[in-house]
Amino acid sequence: MTIRYLDRLLSPSSVAVVGASVRPGSVGATVWRNLRSGPFTGAVYGVNPRHAELDGVPIFPSVDRLPAAPDLAVICTPAPTVAALVAQLGQLGTRAAVIITAGLSAQDKRAALNAARPFTLRLLGPNCLGLLSPHIGLNASFAHTDALAGDVAFVSQSGALVTAVLDWTRSHGVGLSHLISLGDHADVDFGDLLDHLANDARTRSILLYVESIESPRKFMSAARAAARNKPVIVVKAGRAGNGVKAAASHTGALAGSDKVYDAAIRRAGMLRVDTLQELFIAAETLSRFRGKPNATLTIMTNGGGAGVMAADAAAHQGVVLSEPGAALMARLDAVLPAHWSHANPIDIIGDAPIERYTQTLSTLLADESAGAVLFMHAPTAIVRSEDIARACLPLVRANTDRVMSAWLGGDSVAQARRHFEEAGVADYATPEEAVRAFAMLQTYRQNQATLMEMPGAGPSVNPDVAAVRATFDAATAQGREWLGEREARGLLAAYGIATVPSVAVAATPQAAVEAARSLGYPVTLKILSPDITHKSDVGGVRLGLDSDTALAGAVNAMLQSVRAARPQARIEGFTVQPMVRRPHAQELIVGASVDPVFGPVVLFGQGGTAVEVIDDTAMALPPLNRALARDLVSRTRVARLLAGFRDHPPAHLDALCDVLVAVARMQADLPALAELDINPLWLDESGALALDARVRVGATPGAGAARFAILPYPSQWVRECRWDGQPLVVRPIRPEDELQHRRFLESLDPQDVRLRIFYSRHDLPRSELARLTQIDYDREMAFVAEARDEHGTPQTLGVARALSDPDGVEAEFAIIVRSDLKGRGLGTLLLQRLIEHARERGTRRLVGLVLRENTRMLRLARALGLQADPDGSPDPDVVRVVLETHACPTAAPSPSG
Repeated sequence: MTIRYLDRLLSPSSVAVVGASVRPGSVGATVWRNLRSGPFTGAVYGVNPRHAELDGVPIFPSVDRLPAAPDLAVICTPAPTVAALVAQLGQLGTRAAVIITAGLSAQDKRAALNAARPFTLRLLGPNCLGLLSPHIGLNASFAHTDALAGDVAFVSQSGALVTAVLDWTRSHGVGLSHLISLGDHADVDFGDLLDHLANDARTRSILLYVESIESPRKFMSAARAAARNKPVIVVKAGRAGNGVKAAASHTGALAGSDKVYDAAIRRAGMLRVDTLQELFIAAETLSRFRGKPNATLTIMTNGGGAGVMAADAAAHQGVVLSEPGAALMARLDAVLPAHWSHANPIDIIGDAPIERYTQTLSTLLADESAGAVLFMHAPTAIVRSEDIARACLPLVRANTDRVMSAWLGGDSVAQARRHFEEAGVADYATPEEAVRAFAMLQTYRQNQATLMEMPGAGPSVNPDVAAVRATFDAATAQGREWLGEREARGLLAAYGIATVPSVAVAATPQAAVEAARSLGYPVTLKILSPDITHKSDVGGVRLGLDSDTALAGAVNAMLQSVRAARPQARIEGFTVQPMVRRPHAQELIVGASVDPVFGPVVLFGQGGTAVEVIDDTAMALPPLNRALARDLVSRTRVARLLAGFRDHPPAHLDALCDVLVAVARMQADLPALAELDINPLWLDESGALALDARVRVGATPGAGAARFAILPYPSQWVRECRWDGQPLVVRPIRPEDELQHRRFLESLDPQDVRLRIFYSRHDLPRSELARLTQIDYDREMAFVAEARDEHGTPQTLGVARALSDPDGVEAEFAIIVRSDLKGRGLGTLLLQRLIEHARERGTRRLVGLVLRENTRMLRLARALGLQADPDGSPDPDVVRVVLETHACPTAAPSPSG
């Protein structure tokens, strides 16, 4: 529905329990007791026709007899009663309800949603445990205990895990801002809660337990927005086998491929972990140990064995240990015994006095090359652990972004551990846990960097999409699911992917020999049949044929082999190709398919006939650019080979990235593209070459930009026009515009920046530039007006931006044009384009906040039909202007812009 009224759900001032009871063991009794016995100070009403009072409190016989509309209702009554109760609550004025009740049929859920929709009444559940908001003392659940108040939000599809997490957090002293059980998430889902929690001041990090996603684009938009604001950490259940089946049956939804979930979580800038314990370790790490991006790790320990365990864990996790330079080694020699380890891990020896701890730690922290420092201590009889901790506190307090600790043991180190934690240091129980936490931090940093990476410019390819679609249509009309080899090569060529020249011939030795003579020996021979897709499985591929005799013999042998293996297959002939020799080439696979949850996905990995056995592949969600394509490649083992080794020079990675980008573009352009395998794709220092491809056409379109989980670049909004006597392009902003956008912002007069966007800084940080250019086209639009200067270089003249709320109801806009171009109608042109876009997207109103002194913008707004809202702004210096888009004028005079 909307994110509206989620504040009533999560922070209500009054609650009604429908089905309140005192029957021992009943859900209604437990919810009633939790609300009444906790510190919640709001009004709590009970509804049950069988009781006049409970615990001395009056109980109301029906919802319509309540003295006031509660902000939140908790429904604990049988499934057939739920829809009618929702309707009554909506009529009363309630705008949020938790449906604890289990056993609702699909028809019952639809009825409840239909009853809620006229009132925009939000429904959590059904079949859920409820929710807790400890900051207001709210326990609207049948959990067995309350939660500690804190700044971590936990959202789960499993009610059982909610109670387990509740126990774990209480025993470990971890406070929660909200704990929410989604249940069957008929209405409120992950996307809604991510949008709300992203802007919740009480929440510093968001933890998710996910079994399935049913609204992928909504989820991805909300996740990308939330992950830019605060850490979002995910446990995704159902990695493989029976786990996948259990997850699907548990939630009544099909679980997508686990590699696709990996790709989605990474693309959104979130962090995926494997266990609930890691979920909270990651939350503590990201909140306490901020660290420096890509930092290496130095291990400081008083025990060699613990240091070796930490080093082994680092090797396993891919964590790079710092190598002490000569200067650092000399300084460590000055404070450590002669027989110290002289390497990382830094073993200060088990008999170390307090001074050795402080001097070593101080030396490491004074040297940036040491990176992050893992401080490890095993208790000894030489000196008390607590005394060591106290002595080190001044150092660690000043360096909480570089120090993590592992006090090894139990009671003897408990007080020392407490001192470090209170100083803001992230602490871990074991060396392996500490290193794993550091590895998770690095992964999180990498995922966040992907959100802000500026892509380079790729090749300009303009495929004849209509011709390719005609080929697909012809195949479908003929009842063919797979394209022929020539058609598949034509598809690749249309999108700029190089292929090997091929000649199709009749199924005779003479025809093959004639083709080989024209191409030149040696050649490759392949069977040509619409019924055979894996040619090598039936002996349908022969390589390195270097003479007429060898080729003729191969033709006869291949015909015999294929007919024996597939007697029903239609054999149309052979394909003859020149034998390409590229000794440094790596065999890769690039593929495209349609995931049942996230829609189109791109696959990359090590290719050849043993793809499934090698299992070295990764997936990404389109759309892609070169930066995202490089990230996809980096997630495979074959990437290390592509970097070069021995006599193999580094491969041409840009050429590979361009192939991946082209395949992603195919998925946007061609809704009927059901499956594509380019295998093998050769890549070496010279570039990429597709040797073979299989293309499956779907009778029902499953791909296309409309199915993308992340909306691709809306090229349909690129418009050319003339303005002020010169050609002008008005188009949506692109991630590649970052440098051009920086130059535009630097050209603005600071007063213009202050008037337009209330921002006084002239130099925007890199992260903010990324936010301005890497937008979510499903929720935001930024039109740039672009012209070319006297050297032909594109330059931005103005920008109009609109950011919609997650519901698509209202969008806030802002316009800024280059300071030397004001008053020439460019602002009018850009605002008209925003209005047109808002109307087509179905946005109901455009809203702008304008400084009262910005009279030029106020005149422009009035000319285009925007009305001043006298009560819309609490700031007397700011005017809120509003346009109901359905009533906006189709044209307007050009006053000034």
